[in-house]
Amino acid sequence: MNTKNIRLSVLDQSPIRKGVTAEQAVKETIELAKYTDQLGYTRFWVSEHHNTGSLAGSTPEVLMAHLAGQTKNIRIGSGGVMMPNHSALKVAENFRMLEALFPGRIDLGMGRAPGTDRLTASMLNPSNQFREQDFIEQLYDLNNFFHDRGEPGTPMAKIRAIPQVQTVPAMWLLSSSGESGIFAAHFGMGLSFAHFINPNGGPEAVAAYRARFQPSEDLPEAKANLAIFVFCSEDEEKIFQHQALMDYRFTQFEKGAGIVPVGYDDIKDVIYSDAEQGRILHNRKRVITGTPAQMKQKLTKLAEDYQVDEIVCVTITESFEDRLTSYRLLAKQFLS
Repeated sequence: MNTKNIRLSVLDQSPIRKGVTAEQAVKETIELAKYTDQLGYTRFWVSEHHNTGSLAGSTPEVLMAHLAGQTKNIRIGSGGVMMPNHSALKVAENFRMLEALFPGRIDLGMGRAPGTDRLTASMLNPSNQFREQDFIEQLYDLNNFFHDRGEPGTPMAKIRAIPQVQTVPAMWLLSSSGESGIFAAHFGMGLSFAHFINPNGGPEAVAAYRARFQPSEDLPEAKANLAIFVFCSEDEEKIFQHQALMDYRFTQFEKGAGIVPVGYDDIKDVIYSDAEQGRILHNRKRVITGTPAQMKQKLTKLAEDYQVDEIVCVTITESFEDRLTSYRLLAKQFLS
């Protein structure tokens, strides 16, 4: 695969670094969106997480409106809106408003997990039953709202998502297991596989999605990408420290201890059990780190494995400057 044909995008979760406020984390997301727009990245997605002290991204539809106004060419999207927390009508109206403001630049990425713990999810949507059928019905309703249609004789026929605009956001389903890929194929939506959550089964899930894809009025051909944690640096010591921090974050998360902002000096002397070391080896498959030349080789191989031409990069670093540098170095390898 020609590296010049690989497009790069961003998934940013507004990480709260050690010693930094949530307000500053959001400002860093804004600065990163402007920067990657200038570098030639394809899209910039922001996430929906709740009840966590390490990520400030909770309301992608709000942040997207500001980001789209601060950028020029890059597509702005959600990675994603967690549908169990919302009604299909409200999501449709949020994204129709975004389309009214920025027609042709908006991506609606959707997930069927709540993006939080069950208690918080029940507070966000007290009627949430966590049923697969509810998610399918939401996708069906969403399509109808975006196209101003409903089954005659049903309440849906009497409801319109406001504002009624001519364009429809590009719809993507996020998947870490492959099951949502089947839904994406059925509804004719794009598929983004979360390799940064689950490093196993992604290429097979994307292949199954392509095989089952049914063209829709919004997407005539299958479209897929993958998202992965990445870090690129010319400094080998920074690469080592970054991997150590990621090892620690994954371990803490899997213990149920929560993720708090930490620096390398806080965790450099941590000793892991044999079981934890086994999990660290597994979780390292969720991350690709290296020098620019190494990253070019590794990411090209990953794109070939998935048979996709777009990689969504997720980068959380101890210093914001290192985050910017990583995206700049990757752009030089693939986009210049």
